[in-house]
Amino acid sequence: MLFAVYVGTAGVDAAGGAEFAGDEPHFLIAAESLADGGDLDLADEYAGRRSGESGGARRDGSMVRTDGRLVGGRLVEPHGIGFPLLIAPAYALAGDSLVVVIVAAVGALAFVLAAALARRVVPEPWATWAALLVGLSPPVVAHSTAVLPVLAAGALLAGAALSALAVRERPLMRSAFGGAALLAVLPWLDPWLLVPAAPVAVLLARWTARRGRGLVALGTVELQVASLVFYVSLNDRLYGGFTPLAVLDGPVTGASTPVDYLGRLPRLAGLFVDRDVGLLRWAPVMALAFLGAWLLGRSRRERLARLVAEQRDAEHAAFVAFAVCAGQVAVAAFASRSLEGPWFPGTQLVAALPCAVPLVAWGLRRAPRTGWALGALTLAASAWLALTAEWAPPDSDAPWGPLVAAFPAGAGLAMAVSLGVALWCERRELRL
Repeated sequence: MLFAVYVGTAGVDAAGGAEFAGDEPHFLIAAESLADGGDLDLADEYAGRRSGESGGARRDGSMVRTDGRLVGGRLVEPHGIGFPLLIAPAYALAGDSLVVVIVAAVGALAFVLAAALARRVVPEPWATWAALLVGLSPPVVAHSTAVLPVLAAGALLAGAALSALAVRERPLMRSAFGGAALLAVLPWLDPWLLVPAAPVAVLLARWTARRGRGLVALGTVELQVASLVFYVSLNDRLYGGFTPLAVLDGPVTGASTPVDYLGRLPRLAGLFVDRDVGLLRWAPVMALAFLGAWLLGRSRRERLARLVAEQRDAEHAAFVAFAVCAGQVAVAAFASRSLEGPWFPGTQLVAALPCAVPLVAWGLRRAPRTGWALGALTLAASAWLALTAEWAPPDSDAPWGPLVAAFPAGAGLAMAVSLGVALWCERRELRL
């Protein structure tokens, strides 16, 4: 069902009359280079596009400009080799049309895995409904046919989390090494994915060792370290640094001092409630993830797992999901150069949305009436945007209508966050 919906939105323009926008053309050009010449020297591809010998990536006829530079006589870009390698076979067979279909299939798989992960927290039908509501939310649908690695990363993270939980129950080698292999692929898609992957890697090794499989636990760590060493060595040769981001001018994150990073604290709120880029503004159903996180905290605080064995399993599954989401939020808030751009709002968090499904499912089960209302708003927004607008940046008040003005933006958001922090600190001081 998700795959059918995703493929059905393939004709919606990305931005400004362009079929692809943002980093998408660069991934396609890299895939074209790998399919045609077997290398990552993109100079020939860009020369061909300028001369008209190669098909453009934009319907409006404008040319794609490189965002890379020459390293060792080769034109390389800061997007890495992992995702182009993944889509290059499809590009060689049928061009970008087949690539879009493959991306949609991987996105659908990500939420099938998300539903399986949610079943370890809540029973059916809550798990499947949560996966459907999140999988059909505007940020996911907008990225379902976008030639970006975010949903592939989401599938890998969800699969690795499932493997870690399977090892905790029964320490089989195939589960342990399968999870390690999935984690080993993540930095090849984006080096920042190491942050949300870290808690899964630690828990995978810890639970494997605790079940008396110390050598297997060591093997999972060695597999990931070997992949990381090869990744760094190859990047040093291709891009002149530890990661492909080495070809960027200036600081990798766009911030260079502690003060700069401190100034990004309001982003933690902006990622969710900002009028333009906030996740809750476009996908209200994600508010249930906060309820799920609160339920997890309350369960651990009241030590319910000591009384009910099933609750202990649910807590572990929810904690893995929460840790992945927290890591991705930290990356989005402090490592992203900008939250706005030629992409759909929330793109920095999409990789973690499959792992957010267990928390959404827990919240949906706890507050079903509110959950269905938020889910209906979310589905209405997806339908409206798919039928009437480009994906990025959308010029729409969906799904809130006039109420969208209640969401803070810019300086107003920073002031609201500052006031909230001040009130919290004052309250804590009064309690002490």
